[in-house]
Amino acid sequence: MEKRKLGNSGFEVAPLALGGNVFGWTVDEPTGFKLLDAFVDAGFNLIDTADVYPKWASGCQGGESETLIGKWLDRRGRRDDVIIATKVGMEMGPDRKGLSKAYILRSAEDSLRRLQTDHIDLYQSHRDAPDTPLEETLTAYDQLIREGKVRAIGASNYSAERLAKALEVSEKNGLPRYESLQPEYSLVERAGYEAELEPLCQEKHLGVIGYFSLASGFLTGKYHSEADLEKSPRGQFVKKYMNERGFRIVAALDEVAKQLNSTPSRVALAWLIARPSVTAPIASARTLGQLNDLVEATRLELDASTIEHLNQASAYTTSAGREQIS
Repeated sequence: MEKRKLGNSGFEVAPLALGGNVFGWTVDEPTGFKLLDAFVDAGFNLIDTADVYPKWASGCQGGESETLIGKWLDRRGRRDDVIIATKVGMEMGPDRKGLSKAYILRSAEDSLRRLQTDHIDLYQSHRDAPDTPLEETLTAYDQLIREGKVRAIGASNYSAERLAKALEVSEKNGLPRYESLQPEYSLVERAGYEAELEPLCQEKHLGVIGYFSLASGFLTGKYHSEADLEKSPRGQFVKKYMNERGFRIVAALDEVAKQLNSTPSRVALAWLIARPSVTAPIASARTLGQLNDLVEATRLELDASTIEHLNQASAYTTSAGREQIS
């Protein structure tokens, strides 16, 4: 299995990360264990989660995903086989959000307990917190790294301006720097990452582990009309893609998939994996069949003409920072 460097973290990861956002939501514990077993047995090693997953689901309070992963780590004894990435900062409850030093230190202990481990490999700021000085946030991470509780840090959902500023603060003050970025990035969501974040990540040698790689399932090709939105709990997230550009992208994926005797989801992930700036796209699976589709995507090589065809089908213009049909 090809491994890629994740920034300057010292970690080498396979070119696909397993998303833990579905654990404790649409994936129960027995199924989650099977998925994690199969993922690692196939040679992959990066598992991404967050303290807040899946707080949005009915009956959940957040932490369920980390808890499931922690039970798996404990029962399987495979802690050294995986790189665990989790996040902090999203609202967990009253006065439980943000990136203050006190909150990060408290949340790290909570995540370590749920994950049943003594260290987090990649601890990520889930979203920027402009009301907290970057120095304070990075000082908290510095303490956790010095204590051996965190190995490296990353940023998620940061603008290029704020990410650049954070890197500057790290260098100026001798503090740990964000070694990775987790942006939303897929064939239908390109502008937000490619315009400013991608050049910055390449210049500063940051790893990139994008989320919503399949646009909440839209790029699998299973959504053809609004009636299809009821097929999945995630259907509510794809309605915005059901326009001329979105269907043009799906049609191109179908065309390429047929040519390569593959599937649209494999092609969509292969396009991301082929992007020079991308370390490992994150994708989740609810079944072993879906996981197999993800694994097969890493074995699919797209030639230059195919990549360009997909680039053209998903071409965009920007207006007020938003992706537009072009």
